[in-house]
Amino acid sequence: MFLLSTIIPDESIQTRMKDVFPDLTFVYQAGWTDGPLSEAEVFITYGEDLTEEIIEKANNLKWIMVMSAGMELLPFKAIEKRGIMVTNARGIHKIPMAEYTIGMLLQYEKKLKLLMKNEREERWDRKIEVGELNGKTMLVIGTGDIGGEVARLGKAFRMTTLGMNRSGKPVEHIDHIYTLECLLEVMPKADYIVSVLPSTDETVHLLQEEHFKAMKESAVFINIGRGDLVKEEVLQHALESGELAHAILDVFDPEPLRKGHPFWRMENVTVTPHLSSKSGEYLPRTFAIFENNMIEYLKAGKEFINVIDLSRGY
Repeated sequence: MFLLSTIIPDESIQTRMKDVFPDLTFVYQAGWTDGPLSEAEVFITYGEDLTEEIIEKANNLKWIMVMSAGMELLPFKAIEKRGIMVTNARGIHKIPMAEYTIGMLLQYEKKLKLLMKNEREERWDRKIEVGELNGKTMLVIGTGDIGGEVARLGKAFRMTTLGMNRSGKPVEHIDHIYTLECLLEVMPKADYIVSVLPSTDETVHLLQEEHFKAMKESAVFINIGRGDLVKEEVLQHALESGELAHAILDVFDPEPLRKGHPFWRMENVTVTPHLSSKSGEYLPRTFAIFENNMIEYLKAGKEFINVIDLSRGY
């Protein structure tokens, strides 16, 4: 069996794949070329480099392993037409993204940006007012693996945790759960609003002006999901109008955030370059999911991890 990967992992992972699957042929290359493309039965990719044309040329393709959680750039129609199975790496991001979120909340409460500025300027100022996470209320919009882990860490800091999902079903470590229809009702309760939502037809521009007006003026909005959750001009206006205190943004639409954008200069915005999910453990974790699924695939089993519903896109 021939497998084509446009992800080139380090030697330790490549050796592991050879040892576990000695009868398989892995080709690792940075991009798609016609020869291997037409022969491969399995693709390993981040998903962003796939097009309808590539799918059409992949005559033997039966399974695509997407080594990320985001699926919005996949050519779903072409894949569904061929009946190709798609699995992804959902779940591997929860540790780094939850740590990023709590780290940013602490950075905000403990005034770390100001403290570092004062350190550079050799300024001794003990009048800086710092806060605590203890006793604060955090609303997590999107209570899957990542949102659940964000809430678990929040509970370690004695925070009250609210959550929103499509079903309204209870989630461990979340004190009160709501459906997305209750967004306006719940917004005023939260000191921190954390969005972990993917990009789907339901979530694009989900947050409107009315949602920011409903927030506490002291609230902090954190977006680690997708940038198209809210139009940039809507969020910028809310921040300039004092409808919320601060925004911590790791995702944007489009990316990268252009030079000269107001977000770079605004005192009440923290910008990071879409790295909340990054970790040295990223590829080892994704290839562990692939390994499990490959074993299942070879024995014609059905217990795959993270099979994507192509009609829904997740």
